[in-house]
Amino acid sequence: MQEEKPVRRGVYILPNLFTTASLFTGFLAMLLAVQGNIEGSALAILFSALMDGLDGKVARLTNTASEFGIQYDSLADLVAFGVAPAFTAWMWVLERYGKLGIGVAFLYVACTALRLARFNVCVTTVSKKFFVGLPCPAAGCSVAMFILFSSYLPGWLEARIPFLGLVVTFIMALLMVSRVRYFSFKEYGFLKTHAFSSMITALLVFVLILSQPVVFGFTLGALYILSGPIYTFVILPRRNRQLLGSLTQN
Repeated sequence: MQEEKPVRRGVYILPNLFTTASLFTGFLAMLLAVQGNIEGSALAILFSALMDGLDGKVARLTNTASEFGIQYDSLADLVAFGVAPAFTAWMWVLERYGKLGIGVAFLYVACTALRLARFNVCVTTVSKKFFVGLPCPAAGCSVAMFILFSSYLPGWLEARIPFLGLVVTFIMALLMVSRVRYFSFKEYGFLKTHAFSSMITALLVFVLILSQPVVFGFTLGALYILSGPIYTFVILPRRNRQLLGSLTQN
């Protein structure tokens, strides 16, 4: 029987390097926000999400996933997608709301921590097809994308941007700790059975984002945010009623 080759220590470090990069860019986002570079802060949060997406994939590809990596990733996520977006939103528009702004910013951080704790506890018991509650990277990116997209809003909405920023931050916080189901895209059965159409769709999306990164990035993010409530409160109950009807007929 052939013995498995031990994985070199450097390979174990590799996914944690991506996690560290995500943590650093989250920290950088806060520094940029303090300096008044709010757009730069939003971009740093988006880059942090890219690094966060890569660390898990690298760990799976190199077969180096570990309990340490899971916990470290959660701590990095709390900074990059909890504290950094809340602090950036505070420096951007929440500060003018005083105690209400403080409350919304803290609520966002607290909901991020609760979302991560729930994910770590339920990681082995929940279907891989769905996330229960909006993932905190998606919430952080939504706040960041709204900051970038706000400059594209029509003039008559300009005076309401601070209020919209408050509402977006508040809604993202609630969605993270909700029971709303979001597609995780961790299982690729559909992509394998519809490989060609999936490739064409991905190519079109890529071209659209390249042509107008902020507009189409925000649009795709908004569609993903809306997909959760639509699936949870419209599609899923309808499927359950159809299943119940077929069972009663039999």
